[in-house]
Amino acid sequence: MRLSRRTFLRANGAWMALPSLPSIAANAGDSKTDVRPSKKLVILYLPNGIVRRCFFPGEENAALPDFIGDFEADKVKNQRRFQHQPGIYPLELTSTMQPLAPHMGDVTLVTGLDRSFKAGQDVHAQGASCYLTSLSPAQATERKIQHPNGRTLDHVIGDAVGGNSIFRTLEISCNGFTAPKEPIEFDNISWYGPGKIAPSIREPQKLYDRLFFRESNRRHVVDVTDLVLADANALARKLGRADQETMAEFMAMIRNIELRIKKMDRLLADADIKVPKNELLPRGEFIRLQMDLMLLAFQMGITNICTFMIGPERWDATLMYEGVFDQPVQHHNMTHHQKGDGYKDLQKLDIFHLQQYAYLIQRMKELKDSDGSPLLDNSLVTFGAGLGDGATHQYYDLPMIVAGRAQGQIKQGRFIKMKSGTLNSNLWLTVAHLMGLEIDSYADSTGLVSDLWT
Repeated sequence: MRLSRRTFLRANGAWMALPSLPSIAANAGDSKTDVRPSKKLVILYLPNGIVRRCFFPGEENAALPDFIGDFEADKVKNQRRFQHQPGIYPLELTSTMQPLAPHMGDVTLVTGLDRSFKAGQDVHAQGASCYLTSLSPAQATERKIQHPNGRTLDHVIGDAVGGNSIFRTLEISCNGFTAPKEPIEFDNISWYGPGKIAPSIREPQKLYDRLFFRESNRRHVVDVTDLVLADANALARKLGRADQETMAEFMAMIRNIELRIKKMDRLLADADIKVPKNELLPRGEFIRLQMDLMLLAFQMGITNICTFMIGPERWDATLMYEGVFDQPVQHHNMTHHQKGDGYKDLQKLDIFHLQQYAYLIQRMKELKDSDGSPLLDNSLVTFGAGLGDGATHQYYDLPMIVAGRAQGQIKQGRFIKMKSGTLNSNLWLTVAHLMGLEIDSYADSTGLVSDLWT
């Protein structure tokens, strides 16, 4: 029996795609064992902006500029703003960025980025739904499209380079609420095209089922690891020692995920029905579980491109941030109560979200790609928001961190100050190029962020 480079185990309605194993390639007579891994792209989205005075270097003790928010956010360009002195500087970690201290050599902070704004759509909805858009407001007007919700960056890149994976893109959200509190635009950053949303997967169990090609109504069947265990053990005996270790780690990772999903289910099952059950889910555990499922998809070769919403815009959803507050809190509500020392509690949530980003970076440094290199070395992992500040709904000075090396194309550990007013679409154009897509422009871009390249 000949084995392909990407092997599947199948049992009782479940499929498991195995990570790349050189022993299998050798047994299959495949001499191309030195093929470079596919590049991976992760776009993490942070809702409701960030406490900028604690995030941007040099602003912690500075006077804040004047702002206009709400539907008049487009007039903010006439207000007093921070003016960045362009250049490349040593990376300086502010108080909010401290969770990234172990990874200073793996990340770059980029400032000075603006997002084009079109009046007429709620700023939170536009912050999310237009974050990765392929249309500028002018282009949307010309094409008689109400808002600039074009085919988003993930799908544009997936069209070009995602063909060697099962899913060209994967959309994930960490919004645990099942009942809608806001229109769909507040809870999605991925679009096939104008008015055509690419719905994200919110529930870990549904994401697990999708990765293993199980029908959603099979939720209570035996875990996949139990179903394929015999075949996995038989296969392991045919592998070299290094591949046996890889296989064992891979199976242990899946089993760990299965146990964590069951723990989440128990939390919901045992909840007091007088309290909305979603509020009891620990946010950190929920986010990290979704992250590990995404990494599992990368290892299995199911996808190489993923959008990941840490949470929905606005929503006024009360959530449990374990280790931060004793009781559930509302992220969006807190963004509008920053006066005095009010911003300090909100900063705790920013730090909490950076801790989750740091977790993802660490995991991607630990996990090995098909050639034995760290997964992070072959990846781009961005962390940013569609609003620069949630209190004022500003659409400029967007927070942006870029991790990973894109197979040696990025020099990390730096602080890149762009000229104030540089369009965020310039960064997306650069990401497209780094992922291997040669296009001249993206949306309203005016050029590449060339300082990102080595």
